Amino acid sequence: MVRFNEKHLVDEAVAWEAVGDGVARKILTFNEAVMMLRNRFEAGGVGPPHTHPHVQCSYVVSGVFDIMIDGETRRMGPGDSFLIPSGLPHGAICVEAGELIEVFSPMREDFFA
Repeated sequence: MVRFNEKHLVDEAVAWEAVGDGVARKILTFNEAVMMLRNRFEAGGVGPPHTHPHVQCSYVVSGVFDIMIDGETRRMGPGDSFLIPSGLPHGAICVEAGELIEVFSPMREDFFA
């Protein structure tokens, strides 16, 4: 994976990375404090339940997702957003193919491992 840390990032400069069945990620811009990325899901794609120490804010660009945060599941569609505090279990199931924009603080160094 190419590691970018740019003030201005052109979308075509960054490749999609497969991160699971029906799920791909594109890291956009970041520094040590914050990271933004795009996640593309095929219908049926799953972001399995997990936790991390980062605060996560997500925006549904397109599609329909069942989003689980700390045991509560809500159906989310275009224009909806959600906040995941540090350490809370969360996951996603894509009901209709779509895309999420996600912001993490601090940056996800584990995405470069």
